[in-house]
Amino acid sequence: MVVSALPGTSIGLEFTDPALESAVGSTLAVVEERLRAAVHSDDPLVAQAARHLVEAGGKRFRPLLAAIAAQFGTGGNGEVVQSAVVVELTHLGTLYHDDVMDEAEVRRGAPSANSRWGNSIAILVGDFLFACAATIAAGLGVEAVRIQAGTFARLVHGQLAETVGPRDADPVEHYLHVITEKTGSLIATSARFGAMYGGLPAAQVEALARYGQAMGIAFQLSDDVLDIASESVQSGKTPGTDLREGVPTLPVLYALAAQETDPSTIRLKELLGAGPVTDDRLHSEALGLLRESPALKQARETVRAYAEQARAELAPLPDVAARRALESLCDFIADRTG
Repeated sequence: MVVSALPGTSIGLEFTDPALESAVGSTLAVVEERLRAAVHSDDPLVAQAARHLVEAGGKRFRPLLAAIAAQFGTGGNGEVVQSAVVVELTHLGTLYHDDVMDEAEVRRGAPSANSRWGNSIAILVGDFLFACAATIAAGLGVEAVRIQAGTFARLVHGQLAETVGPRDADPVEHYLHVITEKTGSLIATSARFGAMYGGLPAAQVEALARYGQAMGIAFQLSDDVLDIASESVQSGKTPGTDLREGVPTLPVLYALAAQETDPSTIRLKELLGAGPVTDDRLHSEALGLLRESPALKQARETVRAYAEQARAELAPLPDVAARRALESLCDFIADRTG
């Protein structure tokens, strides 16, 4: 059965083993407590702004992955919990900064920090969360600090690459690089930390880190596909939002690179090449053409390829309940986009 009481089940993670469900749930409950304690500040403004996104909730996918990875070994001990807090604080810090760069007004159903307190406060509070993460990582030792710093460097490089664009690179390769650095890197570190502090052998630690990176990429690409293909708000956004905002997602990039000369492909490239599709009539036309295009099929195939890559990375792991839970996520991603 799919368990609804835990974070992660809304993103397709299936727990069929009650013992695994209980162990992971217990770990995540402690993570949640530590998260709230970690963002304490004696300054009331900093404390309030730092709690803002923590209390807004979220999937907690990164701590969830760390908790499951640890179940291949000794389970959710104190170091696993602390490492899960490190990755979630790092993730939250990036959200504060992302919302400033994107001029977002809403995050997780609540006013974004920048819309509530202004850009400067949001940037500084994001920095404070990074500092909180670094402090906890220091308590775990030099290796944790090195990994967290390296992951943060990848996040920054990914954001920079997205900001400046592909330059002379192939647009599709550039986009996949951005997702790997911005999204895949921190999810990889989440699995790595859980495996490390769960006491797994080095080869299994590396396998779970590779799983996390491939799964992170697959999730982001599946959101790209759903933004075009879904008739509902399955992706968490109104269908065609990225298209309206001019965000060059994978289906759009595949469509722009298409070599076909049929009228539909030519018309679609005209619409997409003009930038954000804000006119309602043109938006509806572009969305319809994308849904029927080879580009959407190609994007779906790419999602499935990354999901299968993630599954393949689990080969060195023992066939236990934790592995089956992670495999269920691969199945979900493959099925999610049709």
